[in-house]
Amino acid sequence: MPEAAPAAGPLDEQLAELNRRRFEAVVARFPVLGTLLGDTRYDDRLADNSADAVEQDIADARRYLSELERIDPADLSPYWQVERELAALGTRRQLFDDAAHCAWERRASATDELGDGIFILLARESRPPAERLAAIAGRLEAAPQMLLEHRTRLRGRPVRLWLELELESARSMPPLFDEVVATARGALGEGQTETARIARAATAASAAVDDYVDWLDQQLERGDDSWPMGPELYDELIGLRAFDGLTADDILEIGERQLADSQTARRQVASEIDGGAPVEAVIDRVKSDHPADFDSALLVYRRAMDEAREFVVEHQLSSLPEGESLAVIATPEYLRSSLPFAAYFAPQMFAPELNGVYVVTPSVDGDPRALREHNHASIYNTSIHEAYPGHHQQLSVACRHPSLVRPLYDAPEFVEGWAMYCEQMMREEGFDTAAPHRLMMHNDEVWRACRIIADVRLHRAELSVAEAGDFLIQHTAFERPHAMAEVNRYTTQPTYALSYMLGKVLLLRLRADEQARLGSAFSLKEFHDSMLREGTLPISFQRRLLVDRAAATPTGPRPA
Repeated sequence: MPEAAPAAGPLDEQLAELNRRRFEAVVARFPVLGTLLGDTRYDDRLADNSADAVEQDIADARRYLSELERIDPADLSPYWQVERELAALGTRRQLFDDAAHCAWERRASATDELGDGIFILLARESRPPAERLAAIAGRLEAAPQMLLEHRTRLRGRPVRLWLELELESARSMPPLFDEVVATARGALGEGQTETARIARAATAASAAVDDYVDWLDQQLERGDDSWPMGPELYDELIGLRAFDGLTADDILEIGERQLADSQTARRQVASEIDGGAPVEAVIDRVKSDHPADFDSALLVYRRAMDEAREFVVEHQLSSLPEGESLAVIATPEYLRSSLPFAAYFAPQMFAPELNGVYVVTPSVDGDPRALREHNHASIYNTSIHEAYPGHHQQLSVACRHPSLVRPLYDAPEFVEGWAMYCEQMMREEGFDTAAPHRLMMHNDEVWRACRIIADVRLHRAELSVAEAGDFLIQHTAFERPHAMAEVNRYTTQPTYALSYMLGKVLLLRLRADEQARLGSAFSLKEFHDSMLREGTLPISFQRRLLVDRAAATPTGPRPA
């Protein structure tokens, strides 16, 4: 629980208790989320994946929202006013997803629960192997029942593309189970009782996955392509993202403007490298400069992130929390089709250590040209984004905020926007400014601007998946398997893909406003630290809190 606010409101404790009960209920309901946060009580369980459980989630969310709305914000201190508003906004987002959009009735996604639940226990080494393997055994034993429950959710007409994506993920599950068994044999011993238990559970889980694959194949016959939510629902979702009144058309305009600006910047840097060659030829040359193999690429990723970390510290760009560390590993097979480049798993809120996991995808489908996406220039840009001062630094700091609301709230325009903002900010401050590296930064800006356009137009049914893939390839020069994996992911996460570039634009606007307001008193380090300390809030909330602090209004407790 946070420390008491300087001027407590009469209902602060009531809201704190309400939020605590809600947090406890959510973590018990979704054990994998608990594992991600470092709550180990439910590490051997999987969530109830039945349709009945989702209906109960909707009822519980409505009840919680009603209780929040009965608390008068005038009776809360400023900190708890923000917590109440954020909790209400996040709950309305959940109700939109589950009760209005209802994609869960048309999308099979059991491999997310199963794969993430096992991988995160396997990858995090903060607890003894025996403890983690015992928890994994419990989840493997729960897998057959969970896979059966999940079938009850697909009561609408399923989306064919989403079935195909789930089939691909399901077929890559057995290698993950094999890795668990091999780890158990190495850590516990071949003849041990727990090793035998894990082997039996893995065999049963593999058989259940095979049966699930057969069931998915049967559903393909009744699948269709009616996945876009359409303009009306999309506009409603945009409103729930707290973008300070921006509409979908406003965001599309930002994407188109950023695409043009990023293309111009890319063209200018390409001319520095070779003024007589087309941009595409220069990019091809830069992408050809890559490590000899994937293992070598991982070493370059680690070196790049270490150099970025040292630069952040030396130039006092933001504060690093004590005890953080970051592991860089290959993306597990079951995630490669949905994470074609790289991704990050944040530290656990309730763990004493701040251990992040940075995964890098060797290839989507074994394409030998995939190493071109791990060229030296892109490796540095990606490591700024995923590691320092990007996701790892940001989310390590966020872990230490005392709120029980913010860890459950999804604000990707701040999370992804911050990481992309860092790509530019680090170059502004003098890190990694070689022309090939700046070229790939601008190429990534083109990609993220394309994401805005593709997200809006895909979900408003103005572009097909194939057209969006061609659009991405045309502007980014991605290899086709990577481009299509990108677009496929966009279809399942409306408004997420646009969060990168939009978040960066909003952060740059906020920084400019703070510089204008504070003048010579502006500190880049304090600007960064002030936002990171608040956790994963929408940027519109970050703006309000900066203004509150400037007016000497208490914004609430700080972590001890």
